[in-house]
Amino acid sequence: MTGKILTIVIVVSALLAGVSMYYLQVYAYYETVTPTGTDDVQLATLDGARETILYEDFQAIDSESSPIRYRACFTTQTPLSTLTSTYEQYVGASPRNAPGWFDCFDAEAIGEDIALGRAQVFTSERNREFGIDRVVAISEDGRGYIWHEINDCGDKAYDGSPLGDDCPERDNGGS
Repeated sequence: MTGKILTIVIVVSALLAGVSMYYLQVYAYYETVTPTGTDDVQLATLDGARETILYEDFQAIDSESSPIRYRACFTTQTPLSTLTSTYEQYVGASPRNAPGWFDCFDAEAIGEDIALGRAQVFTSERNREFGIDRVVAISEDGRGYIWHEINDCGDKAYDGSPLGDDCPERDNGGS
């Protein structure tokens, strides 16, 4: 009898732990970002300045637990040809998955659009936080997506490689 009770306690504990971990990972740390309505979508011009582009239907989520959890979706009427001739393109970006409940951001579909040339990725802000860039992908039909990308300096810092001369000074105040 003691063995059955112990088995039930272990199974129930494991289920509660699993459900708790799932909830914490997928829901608990994310917060809805309140849009400003004026500067939520910015792109870096070819000379490095940041400009807000026209956008609508902005929605975003973020989390303080990780610098790469930011995701946003929006629409724009600005033609992709205008954007590509005015703003800095970002090479090598790959969208990360968003929680399933944030259904406007489908990383697999966005990645496919980028790979097939139906969407272009632009720089929004380099080193927003050390080693983290904000990037914006915009598709031919005006759907836009924003996420944070680990840049080369971030890759080097996180794997322990020596930082190159092109990396900015790292702020170690919080570490």
